Amino acid sequence: MPRSAAPASLKRLAPAPRFRAEIEEAEASGVSRDAMTLRLTLGDCTALKRDRELPVADISFAGGVMRYLGVKVEPGGVPESVLDLEA
Repeated sequence: MPRSAAPASLKRLAPAPRFRAEIEEAEASGVSRDAMTLRLTLGDCTALKRDRELPVADISFAGGVMRYLGVKVEPGGVPESVLDLEA
């Protein structure tokens, strides 16, 4: 699975704006949101859940699966948060 390469300037952003930009860029390149997975550190996952600036419609927890902008979120198990794109 190729991983997106975020510029250093985006890595310093809070998870919501950083990954919104990466998701929109991947979608503009022709990748379906169903083919994306956000693999977040536990810290980034917590920050995303607690972000008071985030519209309620942008995050969901339906069916035991967390999604951000329609992209499945996998919390933990990674040293650095990344947007994975399926080949």
